[in-house]
Amino acid sequence: MLDPVAPLSVSNLVLRSKQLEIDAVRHLASRAELVDVVGQLIQGLQRERGASGVYLASRGQRFADVRRKRVDEVVLLEARLREVFAEHVEPAQGATAKALSLMAWALLGMESLPALRGQVERQAMSAQDSVAAYSHLIAGLVELVFHVADAAGLPSVSRLLVGLLHLVQAQEEAGQERALGALLYASGSSSDALQQRVLHLIDAQERSLRVFSEFAEPALRARWEQQQLAPGVAQLERLRRTLCVARPGALLDSDLSDTWFDVCTERIDALWQLQVALVERLREDCQARIAEAQQDLQDSKGLLRGLRDNPPQRTHAVDRFFDMALTPAALPAQQPASAYAGESASLLDLLQAQSARMAGMEAELDAARRTLNERKVIERAKGVLMARLGMNEEVAFRVLQKTSMDQNRRLLDVAEATLSLPDLAVALQQGLRAPKTPT
Repeated sequence: MLDPVAPLSVSNLVLRSKQLEIDAVRHLASRAELVDVVGQLIQGLQRERGASGVYLASRGQRFADVRRKRVDEVVLLEARLREVFAEHVEPAQGATAKALSLMAWALLGMESLPALRGQVERQAMSAQDSVAAYSHLIAGLVELVFHVADAAGLPSVSRLLVGLLHLVQAQEEAGQERALGALLYASGSSSDALQQRVLHLIDAQERSLRVFSEFAEPALRARWEQQQLAPGVAQLERLRRTLCVARPGALLDSDLSDTWFDVCTERIDALWQLQVALVERLREDCQARIAEAQQDLQDSKGLLRGLRDNPPQRTHAVDRFFDMALTPAALPAQQPASAYAGESASLLDLLQAQSARMAGMEAELDAARRTLNERKVIERAKGVLMARLGMNEEVAFRVLQKTSMDQNRRLLDVAEATLSLPDLAVALQQGLRAPKTPT
């Protein structure tokens, strides 16, 4: 431990700087434990939310036992989180005022859970209101994860933290999709408002996971890409299509609610395993940096040499300006860290730059949303042909595609005409030219 009354000197300042660096890494390691426990509670609440939604949507006919089991699991996680909160309140942990406020908000939410569970048990609320109430609580916990990570103050682990934050966000978006989809299937009836929200959540997951992939280490990225080849992923896509292309008010097979819940859970569990691996990687990185910094503390001469060899960045520009052998140039203004400067960028810089970059992708995202809506129209048109003419899915699509090419019209236009003109399906089967879409 450094002597607090030691005389001021370069050596003492450098040693104190290194000690503060070690303290910062230890705080980050402690925060990684907090993120881990909060993540476990988020996952537990996601499962309880999904089971409660199915229970309510099915009028108590499905998931009654599953819901009670999930509640018991979450109660244990709540107790564990309270213990971790008590540890982080200690001044030595360096908790910020914002972190303590978010912890208080999370405790307030947990205290409201018994009343919420009572309403669900009595079926005294709608399934949609139940999903919204659980999501409200989970949102506060996700915000706590974001703040705890952002307050770490260690640029050296920024990329890990950015990847972690977007992975947590993707997992919650996947959890909301599971809850809303299960609600739709369990109710046995389609709803345009909920379908649009499911489509939005699918899009949001893709965005979050793109950022995760960009910032994740190669091993984790490869692991995620491998998980996309699992059979459950293809099954999830089929169930998504069934869910999203159904006409508002159309009947849905309620027996698929269990299957939907299972395949969505498989995807969420895969995301959770990535989160566990990422947090473990963060722990390992912290331990390695602590050991390295402690070794540096034993070498005061080396620290001084490192200080001389690595002057502040701005001094290089000044040196170049006063070098008479070089053409003079204006002194550069201080530049913010680039979002792609790797280990030198702060977490806040990375997040801000990434937000700006995502804002610049709005046109692309709008195109993606249009593509989703177009696919929905085309799938409905295929369904019309299959229902009226007894075609299978492949033949129905070929008919639409051939008509599109023969008439030099967009596939979407042909699909819309199929839905709006009652006689078009028969005309297509007979090989007649499809009438133009009314203008």
